[in-house]
Amino acid sequence: MLLFIFSCKAPRQVQYLQGPIDTAALSKINIPEPVIQKGDLIGITVYSDNPEVTAVYNQQMATTAISSAATSSAGLSAATGQTSPSMPGYLVDAGGNIRFQSLGLLHVEGMTRAALEQLLKEKLTPYLKNPYCNIRFLNYKFTMLGEVTRQGVYSIPNEKISILEALGMAGDITLYGEKDSILIVREVNGKRSFGYLNVSKPDVMLSPYYYLRQNDVVIVKANPKKPSISEQTATRRLATVATITSILVSVSLIFSRVWQ
Repeated sequence: MLLFIFSCKAPRQVQYLQGPIDTAALSKINIPEPVIQKGDLIGITVYSDNPEVTAVYNQQMATTAISSAATSSAGLSAATGQTSPSMPGYLVDAGGNIRFQSLGLLHVEGMTRAALEQLLKEKLTPYLKNPYCNIRFLNYKFTMLGEVTRQGVYSIPNEKISILEALGMAGDITLYGEKDSILIVREVNGKRSFGYLNVSKPDVMLSPYYYLRQNDVVIVKANPKKPSISEQTATRRLATVATITSILVSVSLIFSRVWQ
């Protein structure tokens, strides 16, 4: 039994960011600002000194709010398979464009939020007094797969998340996950790229893949020591047989002592 117990010893988990950390070099890293891509859903709220006219440019958001309220009052939910009839924000089409009230088709692909805010300010100045906009990504998400506690698709309210924060949201890497070769699958402008991260070293912060982008897929690989499904099943069966055998032996010894 002792041999069986020690042979099932779990692998030791490697710590994050081991070794000396060069704080001077890492503090100079510029955090990349996300850019708008095809398929993004962006929320645009317009403000100005004449709110009555401004309301025309926020019709889509207002319609969605009313539709959501009606859906809630009717008692509809995702469990019933019924959803809100409209979605908030502007969907960037296959050409990288959105269609905006009074301005028509705008090409926004590749622009940052600040650049789009400036563009809308210039375009809306003939119609509004001192216009400005609040822009957000509404479908900023990433997918976590592999050796993590909770696999799935995660949506985040802001536009910046590091690989360490993403792993924390997924419940951390399991004992059998590899910290030195985490795969990031990224698609930008229709081209797919692949990057590997070693989160056990501090210089992971220098990687362009350290901060995730919208729609990134993170895959945590299992190390070779992880037992296969058949091996895990065999181990569980062996443990069950050993438990039942020990119980039967104990009961037989008790009865033999009683009858002596």
